[in-house]
Amino acid sequence: MAELQVEIVAADHFVWSGAAKLVKARSVDGEIGVLPGHVPMLSVLAAGDLEIEPVSESRFSVQVDGGFFSVESDRVVIVADNAVLGSAA
Repeated sequence: MAELQVEIVAADHFVWSGAAKLVKARSVDGEIGVLPGHVPMLSVLAAGDLEIEPVSESRFSVQVDGGFFSVESDRVVIVADNAVLGSAA
């Protein structure tokens, strides 16, 4: 099964990285849902929750205060102004 390699960092600290089946985020243009095989993209994040569904863990959220979101070759990189891990969704 294909999977995404996800890395989430804030301006001043590492937040999370790992393999995931799904990443959901809110951009300034609307909601983004990323599955393996997604086309390359770069977007500006809006403040709100990211939702991550890891391959081997429970789904969880990350509260972000804006930043950038990129997708290329099943790799998702989220660079947030500030980010805090939330609870399982």
